[in-house]
This record gives sequence, C-alpha cells and structure tokens, in this order.
Amino acid sequence: MDFPLQPHEGALALPAHGSTVTAADLQSRLLQAVDGDGPVEVDASQVESVGQAVLQLLVAAKAEAEKLGKAFTILNPSTAFTDRVNRCQLAAAVGIDTGDLL
Repeated sequence: MDFPLQPHEGALALPAHGSTVTAADLQSRLLQAVDGDGPVEVDASQVESVGQAVLQLLVAAKAEAEKLGKAFTILNPSTAFTDRVNRCQLAAAVGIDTGDLL
C-alpha cells in the first residue's frame, strides 16, 4: 500500500483515501508506533477522504498511547480530515484542535 512521504522520521502518514481496505495495514502500522519507543505521530496532510474504520483506529491508538503514557499527535491535518473529524464529533478523541465544531 502506498503512503505519502512522512514529514519526519517516525511519523506515520495516513493514506489519501482511508477506508476499510486500507485499515488493516494502518492498524499494523499504528500498533508498531504505539509499541515503539517515543511519541506516536500521525501525518494527516494528504488525507482526501477518511472512513469510519480509520477513525476508529485513530481513536483506539490515541487511547492506547495515552494509557502507556505516550504522546499521540496528529500532524498537519488536511481540510478534508478536519472536516470529517468535526462532522463525527471526534476532535477530542483523535486529539486535534479543529476550532469551532460544526
């Protein structure tokens, strides 16, 4: 599966179109990030669409990272990502400040 370039070493880049099809690969990558050393950073800059399965994985990964005392950060969220998160009322659950919620 092709993922966009990462902003810096250690960041996990979300696919442009996050769906159930991409979720299995993303789940493995998120588990590695949470189990690894250091903070968990997810780049959402290239997201054009994001589905329920990907949002659920991000919510679960953030919760697990926090449980382990690790920082979980969404980097550079695209407008499409932010809009979807706002519509689903998941800004706090995925850890982004989206300004005014819809």
